[in-house]
Amino acid sequence: MSRPRIVIVGAGFAGYRAARVLSRLTRHKADITLLNPTDYFLYLPLLPQVAAGILEPRRVTVSLTGTLPDVRLVLGEADAIDLDGQTVRYTGPEGEGGTLPYDRLILAAGSVNKLLPIPGVAEHAHGFRGLPEALYLRDHVTRQMELAAAADDPASCSARCTFVVVGAGYTGTEVAAQGKLFTDSQVRRRPLRAGVRPRWLLLDIAERVLPELDENLSRTADRVLRQRGVEVRMGTSVKEATHRGVLLTDGEFVDTRTLVWCVGVRPDPLAESLGLPLEKGRLLVDPHLQVPGRPGLFAAGDAAAVPDLEKPGAYTPMTAQHAWRQGKAVAHNVAASLGLGERRAYRHRDLGFVVDLGGVKAAANPLGIPLSGVAAGAVTRGYHLAAMPGNRVRVAADWLLDAVLPRQAVQLGLVRSWSVPLDTASPELARVPGSREKAGAPREGSGPHAGEGTEAADRIQDPHAAEHSEPPGPVRQPDLPEGHQPIPAGGPADPAPPTGGPADHDARSDTGAGGGLASSDAPAVHKRRPDEPMAPAPPKPASSEGDT
Repeated sequence: MSRPRIVIVGAGFAGYRAARVLSRLTRHKADITLLNPTDYFLYLPLLPQVAAGILEPRRVTVSLTGTLPDVRLVLGEADAIDLDGQTVRYTGPEGEGGTLPYDRLILAAGSVNKLLPIPGVAEHAHGFRGLPEALYLRDHVTRQMELAAAADDPASCSARCTFVVVGAGYTGTEVAAQGKLFTDSQVRRRPLRAGVRPRWLLLDIAERVLPELDENLSRTADRVLRQRGVEVRMGTSVKEATHRGVLLTDGEFVDTRTLVWCVGVRPDPLAESLGLPLEKGRLLVDPHLQVPGRPGLFAAGDAAAVPDLEKPGAYTPMTAQHAWRQGKAVAHNVAASLGLGERRAYRHRDLGFVVDLGGVKAAANPLGIPLSGVAAGAVTRGYHLAAMPGNRVRVAADWLLDAVLPRQAVQLGLVRSWSVPLDTASPELARVPGSREKAGAPREGSGPHAGEGTEAADRIQDPHAAEHSEPPGPVRQPDLPEGHQPIPAGGPADPAPPTGGPADHDARSDTGAGGGLASSDAPAVHKRRPDEPMAPAPPKPASSEGDT
């Protein structure tokens, strides 16, 4: 008799934990397959430290094959799920297709950047959901500071060292806090024009920083940010974004070349494509994380609306803590469905929260005890080391080196602006020439749940709008004077893709302004770079009169 087949879609907090626990519970009595676009688990809470130059990128990644030896890893993105045929169709990293049959399926696809219908945001802002976005922001901030230091025009200098972060939740608060320290460290080594200092703005329509947390944590974070020099503006957001800056809802126009979008995330649209009952884009499940009426289908993490048994009528928020715990619970329940152990309902008890504010500063309330300053910083870093499933020694070593050595502020140039668009179905992957978005991903602003989502978590009008051609490669544009070259959010040093690529307005607009996508059937047009030699002229054909 063949062994039951378990397929897990997604290797985030929920999917990774489910695979790890299931491999221990089943003890080779089931075939476990993990489908994920990357070969690593990403520890998202430390991503702001990657962008700030504290941690190297690999420190926040944990090898799936190295830590899940009894789990088969399949690299790819799930395109569709046939619930009746019990198969998952996916696309591999090189464009090849495949199908995975299953007896039990755990949907842990996670979430993607949340978009709002604000003019210019999709074109000029960048999210902070995956490793490519963190690497891009690190390079971009470094480049803007270097260009600001070399600028002769005071206005250009000021605009380049002005950074706007939208969203004062976990991610936005930590990005602003870490970013301010990062730019200040660069200025100490290479001062800007007289009187110019790096300027960071943190915006949110909420009344306070970290509105989802306890007020003591909120006050602590707010105080640290303001003391550090971050301009915290509550009740304010972006009304319009352009290549020269952002227009705020209070009427002020801020000259900037950097707009970081941390408004929140929304569930992966794969859940919506199933045609099953949803709650704000999340798949409805019972307290055992099973989809009603579908005995072989389970869901956990940001893609699942899990009843909160501590608060009847409510659902658990989309946080890493819940996803991690739900991964363990769903593993036990899947094993129980195979006759291994007993089912258990998902219950939780908050043990507190930690917010890393950079340096030795943090805000934390472990077991309900409010902490700030050095004590909170120690608790926060201790929590992260304990929570990480790997790389603890390397992370601790990077923290130690950062405490005694200056940070390396260099541009690697590995991720370009067009490679990490805000409107993407796959924030964990940087776009590459010839790549495609996942098919069938509805755009924000369409569908039955348009505009819904939460800060702790949040794809794409036409169901085929994501299928468009990518640029044949980065094209270096000739250098133009300051007044003659549009400066995108990525800065003038970012090569712009050809028309129809991900930075094209019509290709990524979520404002309802119309415009179609480039046809995937259109032939690619090669544009010669300035440093590329011209192709030799074709030989002149011989004429009928005997020319040679």
